[in-house]
Amino acid sequence: MHLIDTHVHLNFDLFQSDLAAVRSRWQEAGVVRLVHSCVEPSEFSSIQAIAHEFPELSFAVGLHPLDAQKWNAGTAEKITFLAGSDSQVVAIGEMGLDFYKADNYEQQHMVFEAQLAIASELNLPVIIHCRDAAIEVREVLQKWQNIQGERIRGVMHCWGGTPEETQWFLDLGFYISFSGTVTFKNAKAIQASAAMVSSDRLLIETDCPFLAPVPKRGERRNEPAYVRYVAEQVAKLRQETVEAIADQTTQNACKLFGLSI
Repeated sequence: MHLIDTHVHLNFDLFQSDLAAVRSRWQEAGVVRLVHSCVEPSEFSSIQAIAHEFPELSFAVGLHPLDAQKWNAGTAEKITFLAGSDSQVVAIGEMGLDFYKADNYEQQHMVFEAQLAIASELNLPVIIHCRDAAIEVREVLQKWQNIQGERIRGVMHCWGGTPEETQWFLDLGFYISFSGTVTFKNAKAIQASAAMVSSDRLLIETDCPFLAPVPKRGERRNEPAYVRYVAEQVAKLRQETVEAIADQTTQNACKLFGLSI
């Protein structure tokens, strides 16, 4: 059984002391490919070093909405250059809107739209972070489609929306990725969303080191091997086998990010 963890942050300090052991565990769990997200372009070299050490890891470059204030006149050019500098770059992001922790609405919108333009120029998918901002993210993507006459390819990562919101993004052509939150007891809306996503748009992730899934919830860090628990919960919710979920989500990740196994 093959699994792909479509969203990790392995360059964080929590992994520095034992990353080789973490890799051994994800290999034992059947994780054959990983996509490393990027919080800000200054991380690029540290992420790139991990990707070159572990060839099963592809990665993105972008600026997280909670770091939107770091955008300057040269950021777009820098992201564009970095994205073209390494064949293991498969996406732009993570980008998006987060109104749970910040209220710099105009700045976040500007940075989000600027990165959509980069992804369009480079013909790369986007990794979208959306928290307390589903309506606004939908509006940005619809506006882009209406003005540019094209759809942006990408994924709503660590999805936490309702089934209605989920359908908005499915209608826009997006993939929906579920993390350890889908295993949480009270995550009823997320679980309902996981049950209704069309099979060809379903992805799984850990978002490690955050959001360790049940039965590992409460551990100080999450890790890629635990994506199996996400797959098992999604399979349960959809009344499918975990093997079927693993196969489908692997196919979907390969298609979106241009991966091969």
